[in-house]
Amino acid sequence: MSFKKRLVKSLTGLVFSAVVSGHALAAGPAQFNDKGELLLPQDYREWVMVGTQVTPNELNDGNAPFTEIRTVYVDPESYAHWKKTGEFRDGTMTVKELISVGDRKGPGSGNGYFMGDYIGLEASVKDAKRFASEPGNWAFYIFYVPGSPLVSAAKNLPTAECAACHEANAKTDLVFTQFYPVLRAAKETGASGVIAPK
Repeated sequence: MSFKKRLVKSLTGLVFSAVVSGHALAAGPAQFNDKGELLLPQDYREWVMVGTQVTPNELNDGNAPFTEIRTVYVDPESYAHWKKTGEFRDGTMTVKELISVGDRKGPGSGNGYFMGDYIGLEASVKDAKRFASEPGNWAFYIFYVPGSPLVSAAKNLPTAECAACHEANAKTDLVFTQFYPVLRAAKETGASGVIAPK
C-alpha cells in the first residue's frame, strides 16, 4: 500500500474514532486534556479585547456581588465570524481577567476607579457536541481565584454557577453583548473600529 493510501486510511480512522468516541468537537482555540479539563490558553492577551466593566462597592451599597474590573477577550477567528454573521460560532472561546478596584485617584486624571491586582481568571467555550446539554452549548471555567494557585487546566463549572445567570440576563447567545460596544459596533459589518452612532 502506498504512503498516500496509508495516510488517508489513517486519517479516516482517526476521524471515525473521534466521532464515535464523542471527541470530534468544534474547531476553535479550546484544548482539553484527557480528563476533559480545559487547558489555559497562553496567548489570550493577543486576542480581541471586547470590553471592560467595573463593579465597585461604592455603587452597590458597599457590597457588590463581584468587586472587580473585568476585561474580556474573544479569540480572533470567532471575532471575525461575529463581524461577518453576528453569531458566535461553534468553537468560540472567551477569557475574562478579573482585577481588583485599586486607587480612586490618579495623578493628573482625577478621581476614578483604577486597576489594582489580578484576582481571577475565567473562560467560556461554546461547543455543541461537547456541551450538548448545557444552555446555549456554553461551558464556563475558573483558572484562578485569590487564595488558590493558578491552574493550567480547569473543570467546567456546574450550570447554576455561571450559565444560568448568562442564560437569564445576557443579550446574545449567553454573551453580555449589551456591555461590549466593540461587539455591537462590529456585528455583521465585516469591519472593526468605531462606527458613528445612528
